[in-house]
Amino acid sequence: MKGKNEQRAGLLYGIGAYGMWGLVPLFWPLLEPSGAVEILAHRMVWSLGVVGIALLVLRRWAWIGELVRQPRRLGLIAVAAAVISVNWGLYIWSVNNGHVVEASLGYFINPLVTIAMGVLLLGERLRPAQWAAVATGFVAVLVLAIGYGQPPWISLVLAFSFATYGLAKKKVNMGGLESLAAETAVLFVPALGFLLWLGASGDATFLSAGAGHGALLAATGLVTAIPLVCFGAAAIRVPLSVLGLLQYLAPVFQFALGILYFHEEMPPERWAGFALVWVALILLTWDALRTARRTRAEALRLAVRAAEAAAPAATASASDPDANTPAK
Repeated sequence: MKGKNEQRAGLLYGIGAYGMWGLVPLFWPLLEPSGAVEILAHRMVWSLGVVGIALLVLRRWAWIGELVRQPRRLGLIAVAAAVISVNWGLYIWSVNNGHVVEASLGYFINPLVTIAMGVLLLGERLRPAQWAAVATGFVAVLVLAIGYGQPPWISLVLAFSFATYGLAKKKVNMGGLESLAAETAVLFVPALGFLLWLGASGDATFLSAGAGHGALLAATGLVTAIPLVCFGAAAIRVPLSVLGLLQYLAPVFQFALGILYFHEEMPPERWAGFALVWVALILLTWDALRTARRTRAEALRLAVRAAEAAAPAATASASDPDANTPAK
């Protein structure tokens, strides 16, 4: 019963995390007239404050000393910080400039980009269904490029930057709060320096736009940290296959907001491109579920064989009293 309750709680945490990430386009327009770079700088500064308080409460500081003694991991943290700053900044700009649908496409195709990077950079082998999904995704990008009159650069930069971020985090192998603290610590000084320069030049909106606006800018730290905490709680309670399915909630919500709330245009060629992307994701999901089912079946079969092999030996040992008597 406890296991089922844990899984149910993990599912709710996962839905909460991806739901908040999916609804965050509603938040960034509230920060206008701040520009995307100013919002990004505030997000970096306030995120470090929020995760720093969380780590202080949890008393999780031992990793810092270990990290500073490992230059390679520090370098990977710097790479992760650089690419996530590009991702965050472009996403904020996209939402506040009428490109929510195109931004959602970036997170739809991110799994395909991640798989392609695994093949090209890590030498991973793909199953036929995965090859079909990647090929379908490539065709989708071509269709969208024709529809847009140019490649969907916003989607591609968001997808590749987030895939690179995921690869760097995989190699660093740190917890969610710890890695976010390390990344925002790398970004803190340049972000704070930019905000101070902006204030000195008279272009900062943190104080000039009113206390309410300043509070919203400070809330970017919570907007960043709370979904991450929920994601971490979900990751330890539900299988990765479930998390893999939940990750599509965020771009689905973003896509729906782009059409229904922000009223962005969806000409036929854009629908065709998105449909191909969704076909590719269905192929990936089907293949992942089938592989997970086969892996569980094979593990069960091996366990049964091991139990059957151990049974005769246990029976023989029980029927021969001298077998358990030490030699004198």
